[in-house]
Amino acid sequence: MTHPRLEVADVVQQYGDLFLARSGATLSADQRRALRAIAVCRTAALGGHKTPGDHCGYEEISDNACRNRHCPTGHGAAQVAWLAAREREVLDVPYVHVVFTLPHTLSPLSLQNPRVLYRMLFRTVAQTLQDIAGDPKHLGADIGGFAGLHTGGQQLHHHPHLHCVLPAGGLAPDGTRWLPCRPHFFLPVKVLSRRFRHLFLDALGHAYAQGALTFAGGCRPLASLPAWHRFLARLHTTEWVVYAKEPLRTPQHVLQYLARSTPRVALSTQRLLALDDGQVTLRSKDDQHGHRLRTLTLDAMEFLRRFLLHVLPRGCHRLRHCGFLANRVRQAKLAVCRALRPQQTAAPPPMRPAAELPPAPAASGTGCPACQRGQMSWVETLHPQPALGVKDGQLASWDTS
Repeated sequence: MTHPRLEVADVVQQYGDLFLARSGATLSADQRRALRAIAVCRTAALGGHKTPGDHCGYEEISDNACRNRHCPTGHGAAQVAWLAAREREVLDVPYVHVVFTLPHTLSPLSLQNPRVLYRMLFRTVAQTLQDIAGDPKHLGADIGGFAGLHTGGQQLHHHPHLHCVLPAGGLAPDGTRWLPCRPHFFLPVKVLSRRFRHLFLDALGHAYAQGALTFAGGCRPLASLPAWHRFLARLHTTEWVVYAKEPLRTPQHVLQYLARSTPRVALSTQRLLALDDGQVTLRSKDDQHGHRLRTLTLDAMEFLRRFLLHVLPRGCHRLRHCGFLANRVRQAKLAVCRALRPQQTAAPPPMRPAAELPPAPAASGTGCPACQRGQMSWVETLHPQPALGVKDGQLASWDTS
């Protein structure tokens, strides 16, 4: 007998009320909204549909997903569509992968001001890459790529960083040549690091001067101008981490990387192992020791606290494109790139991150999973039943205003 897969919703349903009683006053409206959505995901509270088979009598009832972007379930189709769109943009050149990380000192401030600092992170990283790549001393080219925001590591601690994937080269300023990077080299990471630090701290100082930052709790002393200047001075003397990974050699490698690491949510369902006696056990990679697989056990309250650190405010995106892949110029610039760099290989096959996606419920017109002979047909829509799917009285006080 196979047991149902453990999901984040199971933890929220069992311990969400207790967590809110203890820590609810510290949560944002977006975090409360995410908790409430996850608690009723794939339950009768959201309705569903019935699809019987036409041969053996097998019948499947599928509950609707909550579609909250922080919920680990229900995003498979959107991810596949996103990967298909990226597949159409891949150039037949080597690709590079560069990671920009904010210093740990900035973590409390970014948690209090996520919308301001995450947008600042995207903007300054894009400008850093374009400034250094456009310098004739380095590459002297107009580059393009996409950046994905990751807000944590394997143990769910807050650790904001951007993963940038870019073709290893760019367009000459006059648009008549493709300028490739040197083999196994993109741009000097120390130069990138210092330019990134300068741009980000300049933008941070401007946000402070404009009154765009909030200071509470442990960050409250930074509201004082002398303390703020000392804080910036310490950040100016810190080496900021920029890491360039091994180049991705072919379009197939690029798509495989995207399938594995495209930012989705803080935690995939596949990593959850057990929920026993108020303890959540999950699979984790130890980045300090060669990415070895380990297990991590957390108290349910601590698990929910860490999970909610990665809930983004409304309007804050996880993915952005820049340079010649920016939305407003992408089609025209890609046509120029392909004309200058004719495709040398056949178009790569569509990539689907099958290992990361949960099996989809049977839909109308698909084969019967029981007898493998009949067809499933959507015959009835099941309306939401708020009294079902969660314990009596649960979630009633989860104000999302």
